[in-house]
Amino acid sequence: MKFTLETIAFNIESCKIAQTAGAHRIELCDNPNEGGTTPSYGFIIAARQILKIDLFPIIRPRGGDFFYSDEEFEIMKSDIQVCKEQNCDGVVFGILKEDATIDKVRCKILVQLAYPMSVTLHRAFDRVTDPSQALEDAIECGFERILTSGFYPTAMEGADNLKKLIEVADERIVIMPGSGIRSSNIKQMMETINAIEFHSSARKMNNSNMNVFNNNMNENLQYVGIDEAEIKDMLEILAQSNH
Repeated sequence: MKFTLETIAFNIESCKIAQTAGAHRIELCDNPNEGGTTPSYGFIIAARQILKIDLFPIIRPRGGDFFYSDEEFEIMKSDIQVCKEQNCDGVVFGILKEDATIDKVRCKILVQLAYPMSVTLHRAFDRVTDPSQALEDAIECGFERILTSGFYPTAMEGADNLKKLIEVADERIVIMPGSGIRSSNIKQMMETINAIEFHSSARKMNNSNMNVFNNNMNENLQYVGIDEAEIKDMLEILAQSNH
């Protein structure tokens, strides 16, 4: 069985580190404090130029909920078009209706627009109230995978739900656990829920490289980075399970 490890990159430095460490795919995002929003046009171009591995920008016009206005939906369509023009391998998005069901009409439009790119339904899925129906709706829309923590803040907490989702999906769609996946628990997750794709931020905080600061601002100027050793450790565990 071949396993896939997807990591998040919030900056170009993290793209390079993830690729060097051996990650198979990158979800490209901006604004980590909002859970990830659409990366800039320039960021997408720069990432595509340096990455040989799969590149999946998130298409999320703002933080907060996943119920979007007509104007925001148009922005999402434009951003998907940009990703196609830049030869991205896939995109990551999700739209809900006011009643917390999958917006099948809009999602189908975006899936069709994204073709032939791969499409992942992100953790908007974790906000639905009827998981069984949402799974069938995601399949009907044409998504190829669902990034989910099993309706809890972390995948470890949602492990039982993730296992159930994988069983019900029955290989019709990939269920990719994410949120809190690290080298310390990826083996347990693998054995518990039988997933073949995993999503990890492998997050670490980077300190500023500046050597002069205005102390009156009372800030540390750290930014979210990615831990190369953590990625390698996870990949080693996955590789051992391939044998």
